[in-house]
Order: sequence, then structure tokens, then C-alpha cells
Amino acid sequence: MKDTKQNVVAVIVAHPDDETLWAGGTIISHPSWKWFIISLTRKSDADRSVKFFKALNILRASGTMGDLDDGPEQKPLDKNEVEDTILQLLPSEYYDLVISHHPNGEYTRHLRHEETGRAVINLWHSGKISARELWIFAYEDGDKQYHPRALKTETLYKVLPEKTWQKKYAIIKNTFGFNEKSWEAETTPKEESFRKFTNSDVAMQWSLNFEKQ
Repeated sequence: MKDTKQNVVAVIVAHPDDETLWAGGTIISHPSWKWFIISLTRKSDADRSVKFFKALNILRASGTMGDLDDGPEQKPLDKNEVEDTILQLLPSEYYDLVISHHPNGEYTRHLRHEETGRAVINLWHSGKISARELWIFAYEDGDKQYHPRALKTETLYKVLPEKTWQKKYAIIKNTFGFNEKSWEAETTPKEESFRKFTNSDVAMQWSLNFEKQ
């Protein structure tokens, strides 16, 4: 996708910091794109919500937050609740690109990531989200054997320039406040990877494979 001012992009994530961890380098690398970032949780978290909007300012993005349950028990959410929340938060317009979680998440395992990814695919397939392309985060952690790694075999894979990664890392460390020994800081990928879809039927069939797991 060309780096032009016409590109309108929505990033839909489960938590504040997911946008930076999994796509921060991509966002930083395309300052002329119009970015709108949604976090589906933590709106009422006075600490994380303030940090989220500070991060958006650094990323030159606008955005908003929802307040879906993100308690420690991580009980499954009703899929209609997740989809309705996305539609309530997402401005109703045509997007050149939507970016979101993998239906299996980025590591083993986090229900909110999985639920968000599946909801976005469902909404695109049903026509409730209008977009030309969908990019899905593509990472894996070897079933908790190591920190999440970008998949080199996916449609879109890029090693971030050092300056770009440093800016991304600074958002995680300085803006969100994670210390250098935290999981988040140690995870912050130096490569980013996405699976690209231009056909919602293909995306939906692919997503259904993970619901069987």
C-alpha cells in the first residue's frame, strides 16, 4: 500500500499498548496515513487510559477506548458484545486498511486478543466494517517457549530500521512505563509481520479454522 495521504487506517486492539507492540513500527513508518486506533478495554483505568492517549500523540494518531471486561479471570465475552463495542467506537467510514489481532492471538494465550481478531474479521465479512484490506498481526511464541516473534513466512514481514524500533521501544518503556525487564519491554519486536487479506470471504474461511482448535 502506497504511503499517500489518502490512506485511512483503523487499528483495532484489545489493550492500550497492543497497537505499539504489534504495529508501532508500521504506524511510525507511515506518518502521512490517517490513523484511528481503538483499544477495546481499560477506558476506566486512569493510568493506562492516560498513557494510551499520550502514545497516540507520539504516533500521530487519533483514537478512542472501550471498557470491555479485562479482569484477571478472563472469562469469555459474548461475541456480539465485542462486535457491538467495535461498531460503537469505530467511526462509520470507508477504510483503506484495517489492522487487528490474529484469531489465535500473538502469544499463548490471551482471550481478549483472540476475541478481538475474530470479531473484526466477522464484521468485515458481514459488511459492517467497510475496508479495502485487512492486515492481521502475525506472531508466535512457540507455545510459551520464547517471546513472541514476527512470522517471516507471512504476507507482510519487515525488519524495522533501528531508529524506528527505538521510537517504538521508547513508547513502551517511557510512555507506558514498563521497565526494561518487563515482559512488554523484552518482547517489543524488532520485526513486524502481518497476514494481508483483500477478500473477506477468504479471511472468514481462514478464521474459522482457528475456531475449531
